[in-house]
Amino acid sequence: MHVPTWVWLATIGGLLGIILIDLLVVGRKPHVISIREATRWVLFYVGLAVLFGLGVWAFAGGTYAGEFFAGYITEYSLSVDNLFVFVLIMTGFAVPAEHQHKVLLVGILIALVMRGGFIAVGAAAINAFSWVFFIFAAFLIWTAFSMLRQGIGGDEEEWTEPKVVSLVRRVLPVTREYHGARLSVRVDGKRWVTPMLIVMLAIGLTDLLFALDSIPAIFGLTQEAYLVFTANAFALMGLRQLYFLIGGLLSKLVFLSYGLAVILAFIGVKLVLHALHENELPFLNGGQPVPVPEIGIALSLSVIVGVLIVTTVASLVAVRRNPALAGSTHDQPEPAGALDPAQDAEGGDEQAVTAERGTSER
Repeated sequence: MHVPTWVWLATIGGLLGIILIDLLVVGRKPHVISIREATRWVLFYVGLAVLFGLGVWAFAGGTYAGEFFAGYITEYSLSVDNLFVFVLIMTGFAVPAEHQHKVLLVGILIALVMRGGFIAVGAAAINAFSWVFFIFAAFLIWTAFSMLRQGIGGDEEEWTEPKVVSLVRRVLPVTREYHGARLSVRVDGKRWVTPMLIVMLAIGLTDLLFALDSIPAIFGLTQEAYLVFTANAFALMGLRQLYFLIGGLLSKLVFLSYGLAVILAFIGVKLVLHALHENELPFLNGGQPVPVPEIGIALSLSVIVGVLIVTTVASLVAVRRNPALAGSTHDQPEPAGALDPAQDAEGGDEQAVTAERGTSER
């Protein structure tokens, strides 16, 4: 699939334009996102992804369109599980409800830029070394095993603050309280950053960690960097509104981790078969391709959609029969406040004075 440079630039420009419109329309006046508003935006972004996929079908053919849709659905479904962690971050930082949309928007923009770098490196590695597929496959299968182990009897992983965020806190002075949507404020002539900047970094960097399994997974469905990038972009853009739409539904998807584990394991097996088919390792079949069957994109798409449907229906039925299941998974912590007081002790008096004098943004 040959994608001219101008198509890349037009696509990136179009995506940035859509995000800018979102920011201007939704973010011009901070407010709590309602279920109705979130539903409209989710449908809007899903509709955009469908139209884009149909465009790929029209200009590049059904195979590439199938790869895009399979990648988009996989990325979106993996992102739903990530929403559990976003809830923990928002709660732990006590982000005001009216500013959560902006936090997610900027955080996901940070993640999208960094994911673009990951995708470029992954595509270059795959083009140069076919054995990289074995590494991706092993990582996906191990991730699937870990998810199953946690779901069966292990404890849910708790979110831990990325080290980069902790470093920012140590290097830059951070206020105790939020100052509206401001990222920084001036206190008696000294510039301070607010918890708003810290939580945006936390969202962006945490999502980047999620990409460690989602990007290898989508490379198992398509090796076209353009499709990998656009599938990630559409999934991330729709993730913000999905956060507000299904916040109350998250605790009811009690079998989601099992379904995602099955999908990751399936893609891992698909990668192994593809790696054997493209084999160049001298110690394996004398460096010649191994004649194994490969899994087509139609079967991949069917398995992914089928597993998600079964997982969702089974979860809702199980919770309806036993409502206690929803309360026993992904419990949210009590708000921990914006910062550890010990990390911001020096700024307490200054900020108390600032509350009376007012603050100004650079």
